[in-house]
Amino acid sequence: MSDTHSDVRVRAAEGDYDVVVVGGGAAGLSAALVLARACRRVAVVDAGQPRNAPAAHLRGFLTRDGMPPGELLAAGRAELRGYGVDLLDGRVDRIVPVPDADGPAFDVHPADGRALRARRVVVATGLRDGLPELPGLAARWGRDVLHCPYCHGYEVRDRPLGVLGTDPGSVGQALLLRQWSADVVLLAHTLALSADDRARLAARGVRVVEGEVVRAAVVDDRLNGVELADGSAVPCEALFLVPHLVARDAPLFGLDCDRDAQGWVVTDRTGRTGVPGVWAVGNLADPRAQVITAAGAGSAAAIALNHDLVDEDTERALAAVTASPTAVTTTAVPTAASAR
Repeated sequence: MSDTHSDVRVRAAEGDYDVVVVGGGAAGLSAALVLARACRRVAVVDAGQPRNAPAAHLRGFLTRDGMPPGELLAAGRAELRGYGVDLLDGRVDRIVPVPDADGPAFDVHPADGRALRARRVVVATGLRDGLPELPGLAARWGRDVLHCPYCHGYEVRDRPLGVLGTDPGSVGQALLLRQWSADVVLLAHTLALSADDRARLAARGVRVVEGEVVRAAVVDDRLNGVELADGSAVPCEALFLVPHLVARDAPLFGLDCDRDAQGWVVTDRTGRTGVPGVWAVGNLADPRAQVITAAGAGSAAAIALNHDLVDEDTERALAAVTASPTAVTTTAVPTAASAR
């Protein structure tokens, strides 16, 4: 995703930005777009590992329904280049607060050794989906082994669907999938079902099959069903499961952000963390966010962040006028470089 223009390399070498966005998915790119249009100097550092890369199409995004995920990101990056945003390849290892800075400031350290100085940071590194270690699942992930009925349910409607019981949420997933198909089976697998679970599933017309699943069965490059430990087979054309969600939150480790009981970073409704100057958006802050909601969260964070910068710019301008009574009342807005 790197821009090859020499002026970008020069600016990146200088290392001074109003905002560095870590992560170039829908949330990060949307934040960068709004900030660039607010005349802020912005860099986006992205490792190129979007969560939805295995999927052939993204769904439920108005005007972009059915677009390959990579095309959406490529279009977003092209728009950002038009506003002069620096697009840099790389994984950010750490974000370090600058001591004794006049206001929040951070050194953002990509793995290649660069150091980017920023007044504010938006972290939009997302998450990864941890899958059960069963043969065949990983190879079919995003194709016919799936997780989100709203993302994929319409494409597999009216087909025999399975739900792999690995999580208490698997019951709700099976009940929800009944909206798309009359043939839904919950494969109990390792999940202990309560009497209430079974009653709800039966009332909704969802069958329950006991026994541990040992592999996904694939025929002619299509999911054909699953095989159980006793050797029996259960047919299905798509298998849904609740993945183990793992936050890609390494850049936040040195910032002492507040976490909830499950370990996810805590933010307000704009994505602001408890660390002044740091925002977290997208799946990093909301594991349930889809592409369209992640993009909206990035936009909301950028607006709040820009207001935060305007407040700081105003206070600095006021302090300059107060310190020099003879100074003209029209003062320059501080740049990223002057904030260093």
